This record gives sequence, structure tokens and C-alpha cells, in this order.
Amino acid sequence: MSMLEVKDLVVSYGAIKALQGISFKVDEGEIISLIGSNGAGKTTTLHSISNLIKKVSGQILFEGEDITNLAADKIVKKGLIQVPEGRRVFANMSVKENLELGAYSRTDKAQIKTDLEWTFELFPRLKERLNQISGTLSGGEQQMLAMARALMSKPRLLLLDEPSMGLAPILVDEIFNIIQKISSSGTTILLVEQNAYKALSIANRAYILETGNVTKEGLAKDLINDNSIKAAYLGG
Repeated sequence: MSMLEVKDLVVSYGAIKALQGISFKVDEGEIISLIGSNGAGKTTTLHSISNLIKKVSGQILFEGEDITNLAADKIVKKGLIQVPEGRRVFANMSVKENLELGAYSRTDKAQIKTDLEWTFELFPRLKERLNQISGTLSGGEQQMLAMARALMSKPRLLLLDEPSMGLAPILVDEIFNIIQKISSSGTTILLVEQNAYKALSIANRAYILETGNVTKEGLAKDLINDNSIKAAYLGG
């Protein structure tokens, strides 16, 4: 049984069909990449899974349970956590307060402390800036905080929306190394990313989205060498 199964998902914005019946699955322990250009429907897909937007039709199963119409906060409690595009940290709160909010639905105090230490191992820069107001962090640090805050929710499946957007190349490498460490620790990851080369280099499998349709799927190591994908997404 797959951890996440998306079946025939259709989403419309008015007359425009943003998703035209897409299907894909994510197995436990995998990093799955959704790749596509702007407007392909990648973010819409994540928002649909998290039930932040209305679906026309289709079904979403998480660990065998139908969560298609489950309230967004209940989806979070099941361990399906999204890191939104554009970071969205609580800008007027400290780094520490943001991290504490990540764990708001948990009661396992001792484990929360252990997880906090682990996030500091992944993101040592955040430990140095624990009492700093989040809005004053750099873009890269805010991205790290958004990811760390999501990890404090103890995700079973982490949805990452464009984690490298707007970051300097050296920070992009750092973020992708951290994603691999999160995966190695046992968290399953669904990654939406415009940097197709980076996404394919760390994923197990990938799905190519074009104007609301899955046009190709396969092992990431095969897709990275596919000539049509190289031409469309990898700069030749």
C-alpha cells in the first residue's frame, strides 16, 4: 500500500482546469519530485492534498484512509505537513516561537525536546538565532525555519513547495543536502521544485506535470538522462 495515493484529481479555477485528472503515488520512505514549469499545477496539487483548495473530483488516500474532504487541520494531525512556497514564517515572532508553534498539536514534551535538538543539528544557524525575530532573517534562513517548523510537527509525509526559490546557489545546495538528511531519518517527502536538475538528483521517482496533466513518470535517474526532459527542464 502506498503512503499517499492521488487518483484522478480535478481542480478548476473558474473556467480554467488547473488539474485535469492527475494520478500519482508516494511510497513510504521515498522522495518523489513533481516537476513542471510555472502554471503546470504543482502548487495546486499540494494545496489539494492538504485540502486548502476545493476539488472538482478525484480521491486522495493517506495510509489507506480517504482524506479527500478531511479538514486541513485534521490532515496536519495525521502527519501530513506542508512547507508553503514563499516560506511564510511568522515574521513578528522569534525563531524559538515559530518552532514551538510547529509542535503545537503535540503533547509528548520529552520527544519535542529531542526533536528540537535534532532540528538544530540540521539547521545550526537557527540555534544561533533562536531569539531573533523571524522577519529579520535572510531568505535562506527563513526557508530553513519554515522547514524546521514543519519538522517540529513530526511529519510522516512532508510536502515541500519550491524550497529553493529565490535562494543563492550555495544555499540551494545546503537546502537539498538537508532534504536528503530528513529523508534518511525516515520522513517521506513529496517535493515540488522548479530546479528540475536538483530535484531529480535527490529523488527516487518523479512525475512531470504539464498544464494540469502528468505527461511522464519514472525513476529520477532515468528522467535526468531523458532527452526531452533535458531540453524542456535541464537547459538542453
